[in-house]
Amino acid sequence: MSRSRAPGWVPNQHGAWAMLASPLAVGILAGGPAWVHLPLAAFWFVGYFAFFATTLWLKARRRPRYWPPVRAYAVAAGVLGLVTLAMQPRLMVWAPLFALPLGVGLWAAAARRERELLSGLATVVGSGLMTVVAYAAGPGTDLSRAWLLALVQFLYFGGTVFYVKSAIRERGNRRFLLLSVAAHAAATVVVLVFSPWLALVFLVLTVRAALVPPLGASPKQLGIGEIASTVVVAVVSLLTV
Repeated sequence: MSRSRAPGWVPNQHGAWAMLASPLAVGILAGGPAWVHLPLAAFWFVGYFAFFATTLWLKARRRPRYWPPVRAYAVAAGVLGLVTLAMQPRLMVWAPLFALPLGVGLWAAAARRERELLSGLATVVGSGLMTVVAYAAGPGTDLSRAWLLALVQFLYFGGTVFYVKSAIRERGNRRFLLLSVAAHAAATVVVLVFSPWLALVFLVLTVRAALVPPLGASPKQLGIGEIASTVVVAVVSLLTV
């Protein structure tokens, strides 16, 4: 890493991009687009940049070298957040819901436990909530559908946390593999209640969770598969939920 540039400016967690884009896109498409979605989307992504930079700063025991991107992204996110609220003040009602997942993520970084399951699932919760926020920002009025779509995002990305961990950090851990398969199977049963077609997609993901990790897929192969499955889950959920 170049000493002339502080770390934290560019997030290196490639899997986070799908987790940012999918809930936002699903919420916008389900509820209908509005001008406020432009600053909201910018706030969402810049806010993630601020979160990522802050986690690095906390992990580094608040070393000054890690502070510049925290400051820059926090200010930018604050401005974008104010613009969003100026256009749609009622969105402020959703802000408290993000406090817990955000707090867990920052605590995990400070404790250097950001790779643990709790931290990953907390991130999933925060991500999925954007489905409802993006929906509420548009002209849509069926919040019950928005929450169902958010639930699909929770279940899918929650399964992804188990799946990727079972294929990389916990590869060879049979108990964790079984836990991952069980989590996918449970998600399949849940979505079967309101969307048989989506349940079929989750059934395929359950089979994938059982078969792929023991084969030793590379991170690149896992990433390509995740992009495809994220799109499929989003499209099928929009069409059938």
